[in-house]
Amino acid sequence: MSRTWDAVATELVVARGDALSRYAYLLTGSVDDAADLVQDALVRTFGTPRMRLTLPRAEAYVRRAILNAVIDRSRRDRTWRRVRHLTAVPASTASPADAADERLDLAARVRALAPRQAACIVLRYYEDLTVAGIAEVLGISPGAVKRYLSDGLRALSAAIDPAGRRPARTGGDHVGT
Repeated sequence: MSRTWDAVATELVVARGDALSRYAYLLTGSVDDAADLVQDALVRTFGTPRMRLTLPRAEAYVRRAILNAVIDRSRRDRTWRRVRHLTAVPASTASPADAADERLDLAARVRALAPRQAACIVLRYYEDLTVAGIAEVLGISPGAVKRYLSDGLRALSAAIDPAGRRPARTGGDHVGT
């Protein structure tokens, strides 16, 4: 007998709620924003009864809703960044010390990536999913996942070492596995 959608929702929150919050945090960098994203994603997923919803499918729906919300937010923010200079003048300028701290903060750099690049990086290196697993979760092709991973890793490398001094590659650190 299949479980009801509300039983699946309850089990998802109990069993995977912390993992969903960590996923959202890695994409946003804010505990409060992550909690709001998870809550909104749960409401979107379980706001209307869905038949035959299993725990893995429910988690995939919620993760996709979180990612979509992050992508939508970045689009709104990008629009605002194009016009905000018309309304406000920055109060101060950043110091070189701030730039050094920012360069060392890898989590912030991941959040600075394009949303799909960040999602692929988080799913690959935090959730330890394969390229095929990431493609399935995000609903994109494995080739697109490889491209997002490659571009994201290149951007992270450039952010960490802007002078371009990169250590020699070892045989086992390629993206396609």
